[in-house]
Amino acid sequence: MQSGILLLAQAVDVSSIGATGGEGVSVVALFLQAHIVVKVVMVGLLFASIWSWAVIVEKIFTFRSARKATDRFEQMFWSGQSLEELYSAMAHQKTQAMSTMFVAAMREWKRTVEGSPKSFRGIQLRVEKVMDVTINREMDRLERRLLFLASVGSTAPFIGLFGTVWGIMTSFQAIAISKNSSLAVVAPGIAEALFATALGLLAAIPSVLFYNKFNNDSQRLSQRLESFADEFASIISRQVDVRT
Repeated sequence: MQSGILLLAQAVDVSSIGATGGEGVSVVALFLQAHIVVKVVMVGLLFASIWSWAVIVEKIFTFRSARKATDRFEQMFWSGQSLEELYSAMAHQKTQAMSTMFVAAMREWKRTVEGSPKSFRGIQLRVEKVMDVTINREMDRLERRLLFLASVGSTAPFIGLFGTVWGIMTSFQAIAISKNSSLAVVAPGIAEALFATALGLLAAIPSVLFYNKFNNDSQRLSQRLESFADEFASIISRQVDVRT
């Protein structure tokens, strides 16, 4: 009977300790108990993570819109419609990616055709230059802020590691001051350190994954634009041969 009472008392004591410790390991408690340096690291990593997700969501919609617009334009371009009709339809619309390149190239073509015949022989080179500039401009627009994702992916783990090192230093200082190496003294600093590391990984992992994805999407779209530019340059070359 007495042994049963002792076991019940020990169970109650352990449960009360667990309840008290549960409050100490909450996210808010870890942040509030952390050293000011670790707090700055945590806040910086949290803002970096939030901004990274904002960039990720924006780029998902941007690349999806560019792919759909490119697919629609290619269907229209190869549908057999004349270049003049297609240009008239696209000139006053909002264009992006491939359609923007086509409008810029046709605009240069029409300037030459409607202008001086003496400048007609250099039209192919000018159209190719216009398409190259447009490709670079469109890719710069699509790849904007990708450098931020790359920077977060490469630096966030090291920033989190800095918070980890600082938290461990705080733990050692607490041990030295209290002259007590019990878990109750060491655990808070270690928990803060691990939390800083977790935030660093939370910011870095999605940034690296989506940066690689967007970089691959950008390269594919760039190849499609360059292939279309070569095909359109061939069409222009044939038109120049007919007119000269």
